[in-house]
Amino acid sequence: MFLYFNFRRDELLKSYHQRSNIESTFAMLKAKFLDSVRSKSDVAMKNEVLCKFLCHNIVVVHQSMIELGIEGTFWGEGEKVEGERAVIRFPGA
Repeated sequence: MFLYFNFRRDELLKSYHQRSNIESTFAMLKAKFLDSVRSKSDVAMKNEVLCKFLCHNIVVVHQSMIELGIEGTFWGEGEKVEGERAVIRFPGA
């Protein structure tokens, strides 16, 4: 197995990196929103877990905006310029 690892190191490290990212995401979710699901039915449990992922994504985007100093432009603020597609403007851009 060691020789197999040495010869296919790039391929194995790529899959390890993906697995590591997923595990750290699940750890963040469990730390922030606890690891239990309170719903009783299967559909409600699935929706509750999906809501936890949605809330986690919102928190991560908000934290990144604060840390990187990105000012958000949201719909309904100011005039929409025809052909403009940018939702988030970077400082100095």
